[in-house]
Amino acid sequence: MSDTVLLDYCPKSLPSTCYLDDSWFKREQATIWSREWIYIGRQNSFAHGMLHRKNIANCSIIICCNVHGQLSAFHNVCMHRGAELCPGISAKMRGKLITCPYHAWAYADDGRLVSTAFATPTEDFDKSKHELKPVHLKTWNGFLFACLAETPPEFAPDLGLDALNNWPMSDLVVGHTVQKTMNCNWKVFWENYNECLHCPGVHPELTKMVPVYSRGIMSKQEAATWDGDREGRNLREGAQSWTVSGMPCGPEFPNLTPEERDEAHRFVTFYPTAFVVAHVDYARVVSLQPIDAESTLLTAEWLFDPKTLAQPNFDLAHVTDFATGVLEEDATACEWNQRGLRSPAFKQGRLMPQEFYIHDFHKWVLERVSKDGSLVPSLD
Repeated sequence: MSDTVLLDYCPKSLPSTCYLDDSWFKREQATIWSREWIYIGRQNSFAHGMLHRKNIANCSIIICCNVHGQLSAFHNVCMHRGAELCPGISAKMRGKLITCPYHAWAYADDGRLVSTAFATPTEDFDKSKHELKPVHLKTWNGFLFACLAETPPEFAPDLGLDALNNWPMSDLVVGHTVQKTMNCNWKVFWENYNECLHCPGVHPELTKMVPVYSRGIMSKQEAATWDGDREGRNLREGAQSWTVSGMPCGPEFPNLTPEERDEAHRFVTFYPTAFVVAHVDYARVVSLQPIDAESTLLTAEWLFDPKTLAQPNFDLAHVTDFATGVLEEDATACEWNQRGLRSPAFKQGRLMPQEFYIHDFHKWVLERVSKDGSLVPSLD
């Protein structure tokens, strides 16, 4: 096929130490998770007049949502003696101020030090030199991302900034959330996400819903032969969305093009943190938070039009059970993979031609880790 995306050789995978070694994990935390844009929640999920604590790469930050709903972010530390500004998951602001619970130093929502409370500084104390340390924020389609780097990288989802323009993404609200601690390295999950060779054996219901997956491929560019009439439709005959029955859970989004409706599931990826799946009637965001070298917190959020959730006979499980089952199957497979990586008989694998996305992902990881000046493994 002239338009094939398959690799024309079998490159090496990352060596097993990249999934097991604590020092390598710390390098990734410093060079990837501390420098890239990280998904931290839906913009409309942050309550007004509140501080919300989040953790990125073992760094605690606070998201300040003032009474007008304007967002700002700072490192979760008071510049007095280093106490946490928000010791819990969230805390109320005192009026318009971010107030330290220890000695009551108070900051405006732009980080300026406003008051030292009961302390009486001398003339040599300059308030402007004791402002909160800011964290960069980016809002895209109602999703909020943060970046710890002094100079953040370009915000660049894989399908471009306009990929979801025809979906009313900013208006959608979280209707259901699932969290699971997977006993695997965060990269193992992305590798699983980036290929469908496992689909026929691991995902019986998914391969019925998306027939091309039953061939171990995700698109026609991966196929040796392609029957456009039989295989050109993404979902099984009669299905319109990823629900238990295949039927939409509510009104379809009105501004989608015919091509987007036929596509039925648009995946938009943000390494290393999350992917969004947009369907004709709802959307889903799946995000990762590494815990250590061999465990990762997975969070899945289902997003709906508020009118869909308000339907008298709305059946949430009819929507969530299908994708939850797929995620559970993926998590199980990822844990198989992680346990196998511990074997002394395995040092480094070889990728197959269909695993071109994984090869690209490995190069993406090594490019960023190498920025600390240390050597990285070769994939040649």
